[in-house]
Amino acid sequence: MPTIEPGAVRIGRRARRPASLALRVTAWVGLATTLTFLVAAWALEVSIEEHFAGQDLAQLRPVAQTLRLSLDDAAAGAGSVDLQRRFAETIADHHEVYFRVEGADGRVLYDATPSGLAARAHAEPAVQKLDAAALRIWTTGGRSYRGAVLRIDRDTVILATAIGYHLHFLAALQRALWLGTLSASAFSVLVAWLAVRQGHAPIRRIGARMRDVSSEHLDVRLDPDKVPVELSELVASFNAMLERIGQSFERLSNFSADIAHELRTPVTNLRTQTQVALSRARSAHDYREILYSNLEEYERMSAMIGDLLFLAQAEHQLLRPEPAEVDLGAEVAGLFEYFEAWAEERGVRLQAVGHARRIRGDRAMLRRALSNLLSNAIRHTAAGATVTVRLGSDASGWLEVCVENPGADITAEHLPHLFDRFYRVDPSRQRNGEGAGLGLAIVKSIVEAHGGSAGAVSAGGLTRFCMRLPAPASKARH
Repeated sequence: MPTIEPGAVRIGRRARRPASLALRVTAWVGLATTLTFLVAAWALEVSIEEHFAGQDLAQLRPVAQTLRLSLDDAAAGAGSVDLQRRFAETIADHHEVYFRVEGADGRVLYDATPSGLAARAHAEPAVQKLDAAALRIWTTGGRSYRGAVLRIDRDTVILATAIGYHLHFLAALQRALWLGTLSASAFSVLVAWLAVRQGHAPIRRIGARMRDVSSEHLDVRLDPDKVPVELSELVASFNAMLERIGQSFERLSNFSADIAHELRTPVTNLRTQTQVALSRARSAHDYREILYSNLEEYERMSAMIGDLLFLAQAEHQLLRPEPAEVDLGAEVAGLFEYFEAWAEERGVRLQAVGHARRIRGDRAMLRRALSNLLSNAIRHTAAGATVTVRLGSDASGWLEVCVENPGADITAEHLPHLFDRFYRVDPSRQRNGEGAGLGLAIVKSIVEAHGGSAGAVSAGGLTRFCMRLPAPASKARH
């Protein structure tokens, strides 16, 4: 079986590259212009030829009328000599007009036609009426004639006029029209190419500006008011794309810095404790205490790495909730028992308000989201205050679970970013055992994996984090 070289495939793909926009526009404009000029030239030529034919017909009609009168008189008894004289006078009165009169018996009564014209004319059928449809063009002896074969009573008349001047004029006109058409087409193609090139200048300038974009120059923006209206939407989309890329790059940079910061502390602790342990011989009990301390740091790093992997799966839509019947009220009650000792230690009370119907969702994920919200609220609640979990549904039937705690208001500029990874309302604040700052990001990922949304409001000394989940009749997103 024959094989195909990769290079051949690349060449084939390169050969199928679409033609440039300039070539397409220029080709279409050139084709349209050429066809327009050709049609116009053809129409002009036909019009002039019809005009000449009309002139010839107007010149032949009086001759035909005179011949008809002469033949009528001859039939009434006029002499042969008188008829010949009248035929000769008819020829004299009309320049470049020729005719031949044949009797019913085929005898030639009068012949003033050039040599060979009668033989050519006899190939045409005789007509009763001289009009444009009856006219024919005959060529003999190097000259051209337009005429017709008439039937006048029982006689036959071959009537013609020379059209050499007309044909010469038409030939010269045709050459001029062809030359003009080609010149106009070439000129229009050149103008179209220049217009397209000039019209594409804004696109080239946009491309040049785009080439300036790099990780160090994400602040490049284009002014939609300085480009043609057809490109304003493209420029707006480009600016919006750069804005999103800039935000993503900033989040990625902050994310990398936060990971380095969060990992540096436990690694530093591990290294310091290990160096201290190795500085001198110690008892088995001391070594055991050092290992326990190191184990705490390992668990902290392991938890953070697990959270990061979870968020990475959520970001790439790899989370697959396993749907089951979940009683959120029972889950909240279970979490109250779990956090009861910690809450008492901090002097914080826990209470639940309202009730929630059962929903279909992943029990472990939803419990983890509720746990993160509850632990976050307890951590930021002062002693003597109460953390409240509100269960209910909105007017559209969506289920809402809100965890609220009293405390200082969070400014509006921070609210949209609270669910970002490693986001700090106060960047100078160190966590020191308060978690890696991934809890709210995990809550958002879990809720969105179930087809819901998460949000936060803070006003009047009360901060509320809410999960909005589909109603029991809705299907969770898989």
